Amino acid sequence: MDDGGSRPLDTLNQSRNKTVMVDLKNGTRYVGKLRAFDIHINTVLADAEEHYNGELKRKLGTVFIRGDTITIISPA
Repeated sequence: MDDGGSRPLDTLNQSRNKTVMVDLKNGTRYVGKLRAFDIHINTVLADAEEHYNGELKRKLGTVFIRGDTITIISPA
């Protein structure tokens, strides 16, 4: 059975160029296309939107998110 890769980074790599939701420790959520990430899960999103308390706060374009601030990355 192919689970898409046995390592977390393999699974994350399958989401590259797809829309993901990234939740941060401070309660902010970013939604955008996953462009890049590294072993520290520092992440680059394109066409990103910032959401807080379920509300769209602003459209940001390309953003860099520090991996140590992320709690969850999931497909949108």
